Amino acid sequence: MGNSIVLVIIDMQTGAFDGKAIPPVADAENLLANVVELTIKAREANIPIIFVQHNGEEGHPFEHGSAGWYIHPDINQTNQDIIIQKTTPDSFYKTDLQSELDQLGIKKIIIAGLQTEYCIDTTCRRAFSLGYDVILTGDAHGTWDRENLTAPQIILHHNTILREWFAEVKEVLKIDFNQ
Repeated sequence: MGNSIVLVIIDMQTGAFDGKAIPPVADAENLLANVVELTIKAREANIPIIFVQHNGEEGHPFEHGSAGWYIHPDINQTNQDIIIQKTTPDSFYKTDLQSELDQLGIKKIIIAGLQTEYCIDTTCRRAFSLGYDVILTGDAHGTWDRENLTAPQIILHHNTILREWFAEVKEVLKIDFNQ
């Protein structure tokens, strides 16, 4: 590969959007549109895309093989995309993610998806600790309202904290895969 950038999309699975097992993720329509925009831009620039897919236990909205487990169809995952299966918030823990990145010669990771305070936060920190240049798409990761914080508050908090040490935070419109 000529460039050393990859787009990593975490847990953008149907179960987070369909409202069947859990309420849809906050601001689902905008989140989905922003992630779709990122994939279009990545494909136009011939940037590899890695989908990280959570495998929940029986009864979990992302239970392996259930309707909610599949990557959201609007994202148009292709056969060229790499799919990594995980069972924890850390996309690197007991997965092939790092070996896939090494095989591709990746130095810079652009991260989007779900869930801000778990998988996004943990994967950004771990990628930084492993020596990758991390860009978090500030408007292409999401979560749900919590008892004491709204989803926008959680997202803003994590964008602020992660940008101070672990990742450059950029809006989707400012992501340029050709740099």
